[in-house]
Amino acid sequence: MIRLAVLLAALLVSANAFAQNRHGLDLVTSLSSDVISIQSNFTGTEIVIFGQAQNIVRQPNDPSGYELAIVVEGPPQDITTRRKGRFLGVWVNREAERFQNVPSFYAVASTIDIGNMANRTVLDELGIGLNHINLAVSGVSNVPLADRDDFRRAFVRLREETGLYSEQETSITFLTDTMFRTNIPLPANIPVGKYKVKSFLFHHGDVVSQTEQTLDVAKTGFEQITFELAQNYPLVYGLLAVALAIFTGWLAGVIFRRD
Repeated sequence: MIRLAVLLAALLVSANAFAQNRHGLDLVTSLSSDVISIQSNFTGTEIVIFGQAQNIVRQPNDPSGYELAIVVEGPPQDITTRRKGRFLGVWVNREAERFQNVPSFYAVASTIDIGNMANRTVLDELGIGLNHINLAVSGVSNVPLADRDDFRRAFVRLREETGLYSEQETSITFLTDTMFRTNIPLPANIPVGKYKVKSFLFHHGDVVSQTEQTLDVAKTGFEQITFELAQNYPLVYGLLAVALAIFTGWLAGVIFRRD
């Protein structure tokens, strides 16, 4: 409770993000932490997003009033989804679809069902909701056009199963008439990089105010050293890995050698 009070006070006094608005409305948001450190014992965590929507009168459970959506996006990646099929009685990879510059992590929280928040065009443009993420495919594809929707659904489903994609409708809680909070879970396999935290305030289906913040997810300690070595100096990393394997094998032979 003390931590919550401190965070709320900080939010009121000096917020991290202020709104871009068109209706004189002030949307202010703040993160419980803007840096997530990943170490060897990292098993996942969550971030808390606080905010205040000033100068509004919101009626709970009123779809025609003011509603909120918060999106957390990881750095973009190129990801391939494959479909298996039988060949001579053996399951093998057949068709594959490569999605370009898709979020490596995606989570959305909202006050109401996302489909009731705005029309599809607005949601597609802003990328709010798992059904509205822009999943652009590569120019070269061996997937028939009639099957591409199946690959899209399979891609989203697999990312949900690993905890990297999530949709939490009606999960934003209003602490007062104007102050709100929500929790976004971050799984143990979360990719490193810079994340975007975007908040949207809707009124009658239109975005009347929005904010954007950044969140850093980074490895620390020995994990960071090995990660940077593998990324920037792959040859050195490979040679060290081979040398370590040889040394470990020799040491095991010495320890367990029978006279």
